[in-house]
Amino acid sequence: MWALLLNEALGRAASIVAEVFLGLGSNRDRYRHLSLGLDALSDRFGSLGLSRVFESESVGFEGSLFLNMVVSLSTELSVGELSQCIREIEVDHGRIPNAAKYSPRTLDIDLLLYDDVVGVVDGVELPRGEVLNNAFVLWPLSELSPEREHPVAKRPYRQLWQNYSSSQKLWPVDFQWQGRCISTP
Repeated sequence: MWALLLNEALGRAASIVAEVFLGLGSNRDRYRHLSLGLDALSDRFGSLGLSRVFESESVGFEGSLFLNMVVSLSTELSVGELSQCIREIEVDHGRIPNAAKYSPRTLDIDLLLYDDVVGVVDGVELPRGEVLNNAFVLWPLSELSPEREHPVAKRPYRQLWQNYSSSQKLWPVDFQWQGRCISTP
């Protein structure tokens, strides 16, 4: 009887849908790779919430300008399964596994938030530290989900962005995806 109840509980837990936020970036054939990343995520997860697309200088190394955005989606995948899925998408689109952390990228997809989970889950730090540290993450996240609270800071992303100060240069750009304009300055 206990085994049946445990299996039912595990089945319910496995079907819980999480709201997830991902950071996407590219500085090599940027427009193409960002579009291909969105295509792959849309094919795998369906409907996506999209921030505007921002152009920014490289952070941590000298390199060409990046395009960055934040995407929200819903998934039944665990943190580990989702992490593996986005790594496969990156590699499928030219990402070199085990490349230096601060180096050019065809496609970079980072798991920023998984519901309001806090801590290290399946080897992934949640929420991702750069949410509060990098303008190219915080500004688009504040646009996509302005009233959502950061699970550690306990303040809405809109407020966190309004109070953000950094020398990072960032500006919105025009971006078309699947024949429609998803971003304007």
